[in-house]
Amino acid sequence: MSKAVYSTDNIGHYGLAFDYYSHFTSPIRRYPDVMVHRLLQHYLDGGKSADEEVYEVKCDHSSNMELLASKAERDSIKYMQVKYMKNHEDEEFLGVISGVTDWGIYVEIIENKCEGMIRLGDLDDDSYEFVEEDFAVVGRRTKNTYTLGDEVYVKVKNADLVKKQLDFWMVGSKEQVES
Repeated sequence: MSKAVYSTDNIGHYGLAFDYYSHFTSPIRRYPDVMVHRLLQHYLDGGKSADEEVYEVKCDHSSNMELLASKAERDSIKYMQVKYMKNHEDEEFLGVISGVTDWGIYVEIIENKCEGMIRLGDLDDDSYEFVEEDFAVVGRRTKNTYTLGDEVYVKVKNADLVKKQLDFWMVGSKEQVES
């Protein structure tokens, strides 16, 4: 889903099917909320139409700052996850495959929501190929398959605080490990 962008252009609200729409959050106060409140008060007091160009600059700035804040929040969460996992390198964790690409498998640990990647080259029991339409990787020889949503056991291979990256070793699928 695309991120909302603040603007003076009224594009309505697709999901709510409103022709006229202004979004502001309460009780959280962001600067765009303050702008809306100030404009409403200005018009209630009989004020003339505000300068659109001035508000468009403020809207652009607010959109950019919100994106920057979201990125900072994601980065800080990832940093703390990596820092936490650095102290648990010898432990096995049950996780869920949350992403599959042609370079690796992303796994989110169920217990703590930390996400890391297993590089396809690190799967040493076979040579794996990415099957995009199935959201899976399949072993060429063994036909072992790892699919989006599968539960697997992993261990921490590398916890890089500078890059804010977690790399995992595959221990095995839940069925393989528990049987």
